Parts: sequence; C-alpha cells; structure tokens
Amino acid sequence: MSLDTPAPAVPTGVLAGARARVPCTVVTGFLGSGKTTILRHILENAGGRRFAVIVNEFGDVGIDGEVLRGCGIDTCPEENVVELANGCICCTVADDFQPALDAILSREPMVEHILIETSGLALPKPLVQAFNWPAIRARVTVDGVITVADADALARGLVAHDPAALDAQRAADETLDHDDPIEEVFDDQIACADLVILSKTDLVDTAGLAAAKERLGAHLGASVKVVPSENGAISPDILLGLGAATEDVIESRYSHHDGADDHEHDDFDTFIVTLPAVESAETLVARVEAAGALPDVLRIKGFAEVSGKRMRLLVQGVGARVTSHFDRAWSADETRATRLVVIGLHDIDRAAVERVLLG
Repeated sequence: MSLDTPAPAVPTGVLAGARARVPCTVVTGFLGSGKTTILRHILENAGGRRFAVIVNEFGDVGIDGEVLRGCGIDTCPEENVVELANGCICCTVADDFQPALDAILSREPMVEHILIETSGLALPKPLVQAFNWPAIRARVTVDGVITVADADALARGLVAHDPAALDAQRAADETLDHDDPIEEVFDDQIACADLVILSKTDLVDTAGLAAAKERLGAHLGASVKVVPSENGAISPDILLGLGAATEDVIESRYSHHDGADDHEHDDFDTFIVTLPAVESAETLVARVEAAGALPDVLRIKGFAEVSGKRMRLLVQGVGARVTSHFDRAWSADETRATRLVVIGLHDIDRAAVERVLLG
C-alpha cells in the first residue's frame, strides 16, 4: 500500500479526547528472534492490566496467535487476541490493521494496553506512520517500538539462524552485504526502535555478547537502550509505559524504503506442509532440523500430532536450531493434524523441504 494513500475518515461518534488514548506497544524483530515468547511473558505477568494482542502472521496458520491464546489469562481472553493473516501488516494497514483496532476498542471493559506483534518481515515505519491517521490517532498512541534481536545470530555476524541461505548470498560479492533485503529489514527494525531486547543471551559467551552489542551499536540511536533477555523473561515494567509517542517522531527515523511508493516482499516465500501423525517428538524435531539446514529455509513452525499423545506438540525452528514442547491438550472440536509453516527466500526448493519433513 502506498504511503500516499489518503487516510480513512474518523468513524462516526469517535471524538478526539473523549477517552484517554490507549497505549500500543509494537514488538518487531526478525524471524525467530523470540517476539512471541516475550509477549507471552508479558501476558502471564499482566498484574491485572487488561490487554489485547494483534498478531501479524506470515502464512495461513496462526501459530503465534495460538501460542498466545494458550496463556489462559483472564485479563487477555481469547477474543482479545486478533490475527492478521492476509499479508504483512505494514502493507495492509488500512485493510486489516485499522478494522482490528476498531474491533478491539469497541469491547467492554475497555482494554488498557494493546500489544502488536509484527511478522518478521514487517517494516515498522509504515505501521507507526498510520498512527497519525485521524481515525487512529484520536484513540491510540504508540507507547513504544520494541525490536527483538537474536544475540546468538548477531554474534555470528547474522541477523537470523540460517547461515546457509545468507552466506550463499554474501559469497558472490561481499560488497552487496548491505543491499541484502534481509539486512535492510533488520536495519529498518533497529532504526525505528525505542528499546531493543537482545534475546537468547544464554546462548552466547562474553565475547559473543560483546560482538552482538557492537553489531547493534552501528544502527542504534544514541538514546536507545539495549536490554538483555533469556527465554523471554523480562519484566513488563521495562517494556511498557515508555510513553514514547513514537508516531510524533517517526518521520525522523531512517528507513531503506523512505521515498518509495510501495514495497514488496517478493524476496520471501511461505507455504504449509501437512504431515500425518508423527511417531515421536524426537522424530519430528530431527526432520525439522534437517529441513532447516537446507538452502534458503529461514523458519519452520507449527503444531504436530504425536501418536499416542493427548497433547499437541509446538515446534519452532530457526535454521537448524529447533525447540519443541507439548503446549496443551487437543480440544474436542479441533481436528488433530500436523501442519508446519515454512518461511524462506524466494528461490526455496519447496519439493526438497517437503521430502525431508515427510521423512
């Protein structure tokens, strides 16, 4: 969507100042950086605050939304978790994001804080710019943009755990490193941040942590703080209540896409692989690890049916690094199945990935 598209009119009956604007926290970051884990920790430590969550999935299966719905938090009931699966949120602001806000803000009791998890491919700037539209600005404000960066990846000179795909692109000409579309997305996410969470610090040593911070320092504004995190465990008091009003200063923040009428994500592809029930969690994890090591594969995530188990298995892989756990029992009204979302670069060999996952 062009940034020059006229802003929609303010809905009838919405008056600026009629209610205090609801703060929104935008959580962005590259694929597998740990955004959903951090949001789940916030909800599980809500302290009585009424939350709503907007989750922007990349693909047709709401994995991240399901993870957040599974929190069982009274102050963030299932109906307050809204999924936007029709494309990248920065491209569908008018079509998807604004209606989602309308629905959330109409609920009673009124939510006190909205958490927005962008897809790993989203550019934060167009989304934050939309908060200046009259229909949105009158009711909400950007409390802060929080970018989650993977310490382990950064320590190894990457922005995500897919060395094969990224190194293949760099091998041809190192001078093209900064022109890589993945690097540009990462740069934009860091440049728009009010706070950076350096996740997965438990996976790096002292030297690796220093390297990760040095890599971030090249992109950060002088006043932006970097907060380390292990397993998404970080106090909501650090993340919420920043009061940044980022929409007021967003035009001054650098983006590779400044001046562009539109942007596309043609460099990426996504598809779903459906499998029969697997024999064991270990079997599926081994397959996902092998598939994640294939060229151009960035991320694999989904839910699985394990034979003889009443619980469903949540699997999340970034490159060849895979985690899994049984998150909840299958409900009586859902079909047990194994469905995995695969996200990769545009030239990904889909047939090869499917063969490995099928075993």
